Amino acid sequence: MRFRLLRRRLTISAPSMTVRGALPWPLRWVALALMLGFSAAMGLWAFEFGKEIAGLDRDAKEELLKLRAEVTQLRTENDKHLSVVNTSGLTLVSEKAEKDNLNAQLKQLEADNRTLRDDLGFFEKLTNAGNAGSLAIRSLQAELVADGNHIKWQALVIQPLKNAPVFNGKLELTFSGLQNGKPWSMSLPGGAQALQLTQYKRAEGLVDLPPQVIVKAVSAKVLDGNTSKAMLAIKL
Repeated sequence: MRFRLLRRRLTISAPSMTVRGALPWPLRWVALALMLGFSAAMGLWAFEFGKEIAGLDRDAKEELLKLRAEVTQLRTENDKHLSVVNTSGLTLVSEKAEKDNLNAQLKQLEADNRTLRDDLGFFEKLTNAGNAGSLAIRSLQAELVADGNHIKWQALVIQPLKNAPVFNGKLELTFSGLQNGKPWSMSLPGGAQALQLTQYKRAEGLVDLPPQVIVKAVSAKVLDGNTSKAMLAIKL
């Protein structure tokens, strides 16, 4: 009987036995966490201490200060370049406006020059009044406006006589050319323009053109009643 009990305890059929630790599981986890935290702190301290010994931390700080100084310098240079670019832009705008103003003045001077030439020719005619007739169209000019739908004209009529009487008549203009490839002509919309002068008179106007019209020539005629006193034609 004792042999059977001993054999049962020593063989696989012996009753199971449970071994329990002295510490509960929560305390074991806390102890493990403390151990891991301490190990991590020691590792970090060793790493920082190693960097300090090797001089890496000091070099990194010096490099950081150097980079900050370079960034500040680059920002200053960038601000200077932006200022130069803005100034250049304003200069270009100012130069363009000045150029446009000079072009407008040049056109005005060219128009004044033409007027002076006309006046010079008029006074030359006056000095030779003895060889001239009673009336003359000294100058006739016509040009298309930029939009192409209007034409601007100007005529200078003179009476090259000393102590000339007042002339009351009319100035008749005729525009001719092509419309859609066919012959076309037109007079002033309001008819002949009233003309009164003693020695000279400059007449001018702006005429609306019909669509698809190409003006080829302009003719002017001074009328005294139904009598033609002077006539001049130009081609464009």
